[in-house]
Amino acid sequence: MGIIRIAAGVVAGALVGLAVYKFIGCRTGTCPLTGNPFIAMFIWGLLGAIIMAGK
Repeated sequence: MGIIRIAAGVVAGALVGLAVYKFIGCRTGTCPLTGNPFIAMFIWGLLGAIIMAGK
């Protein structure tokens, strides 16, 4: 069950990252975390995995 919970955290985090990119993201594209959707999804997905692994 631990792997499923971590995978759910990754998916949820990636969706949050995509939403951050779409709705809050950098208008000029120069912001390192929100200027690229793939980087935003990776960082937020990693954060989701870390949070869910700690529970």
